[in-house]
Amino acid sequence: MASYRGAIVDMDGTLVRGGSLLPGANEGIRALRENGTDLLLFSNNPTQPPERYIERLAVHGISISKEQVLTSALVTAEFLEAEYGERDLFVVGETYLCDLLRERGFTVRDDPDAAELVVGSIDREFDYDELTRALWALEDGAPFVGTDPDVTIPASKRLVPGSGAIINAIAGVAGREPEHILGKPAPEAGAAALGRLGVRAEDCLVVGDRLDTDIALGERIGATTVLVRSGVTTPDSLDENAVQPEYILDNVGQIRELLEN
Repeated sequence: MASYRGAIVDMDGTLVRGGSLLPGANEGIRALRENGTDLLLFSNNPTQPPERYIERLAVHGISISKEQVLTSALVTAEFLEAEYGERDLFVVGETYLCDLLRERGFTVRDDPDAAELVVGSIDREFDYDELTRALWALEDGAPFVGTDPDVTIPASKRLVPGSGAIINAIAGVAGREPEHILGKPAPEAGAAALGRLGVRAEDCLVVGDRLDTDIALGERIGATTVLVRSGVTTPDSLDENAVQPEYILDNVGQIRELLEN
């Protein structure tokens, strides 16, 4: 079998969708482990801690450790910690992200005029008033950072808006783009993933269902890219996109064939 030392594997749309395990997920994880490939599950969802992903997969008989889970929230927190220190933040985001940033030494403020940095992310209670406060928080030139670019995300039956939709709304009213968007495919995300795996990019697979995040990440860091058709990418979007995977599988269970051939 092929000697890939590490694999960065997407979660939603690749292994799971909503509360359901996608076809081939168990088989794909088993094939990678039998190949001696170290796993890192990387989700652009900034609303859940690693423990939640452990629980979601354990229900379906897949055992992973906390160290094997990376999220855009963790990448964002680590980046802010390294680059900005203990600043006062205005956060458009959900409870877990705010709690994580507080744990890392930041103060999350409700007052937009007190903000020294603005973080944009998915918030399923986002409304006009919150958009207004985000606009005010950015008026004096505070740095603007987003957790991830996903405009839509897969829910149990249909796509729903993701962080990118809210970040774009804030950017639109503020008339400026974020200085950094930290989830896949950002270079900071690639560095964080490879650092956790402890492998070179050329010895690594990136497996996912999205061209603009998963496959773009693999392309950016120089890893082998594998697209699975179990998520959001349609044949038309694949034909029209400049980002192209090296391999295409119907589902992650077929990765054994790739490793063997």
